[in-house]
Amino acid sequence: MSFFVGILIVVPPVFAQDPIIYPNKGQSAEQQEKDKYECYNWAKGQTGFDPMQAPTATAPPPGQQAPQGGVVKGAAGGALAGLAVGAIAGDAGKGAAIGALSGGLFGGMRRHDQVQQEQQAQRQWEQQQSSNYAYQRNSYNRAYSACLEGRGYTVK
Repeated sequence: MSFFVGILIVVPPVFAQDPIIYPNKGQSAEQQEKDKYECYNWAKGQTGFDPMQAPTATAPPPGQQAPQGGVVKGAAGGALAGLAVGAIAGDAGKGAAIGALSGGLFGGMRRHDQVQQEQQAQRQWEQQQSSNYAYQRNSYNRAYSACLEGRGYTVK
């Protein structure tokens, strides 16, 4: 029998602030919208990033391993080993009980270590994805701003 113990952590997308745009040359509202749209397309083409799309992962999340160790599995293995040692010493029942107890403890510790490692890998993956998104968004914002500034706008 195997159990899947998984943790699903949902990280909200990082929302960048939209730039504030001021028309230095008295551009009309219609011209501003046209320029913003053209600069959006240009910046998207330059960076490969589309701020209108939902963020997506650039790599798959770390996989979950099948549970290793565990109290029951460790206890069963420890009981068998204890039974053998106890039979040699003359008290198989006592040896099996001691083996089951120590095997259960060690199995539980192994499973705990595995869960800790999986959680750490998940946190690292989430941080990497967040950093990748922030880098791509920043590159897009720089390109978008450069385009608008070239068309006579102040962008902050």
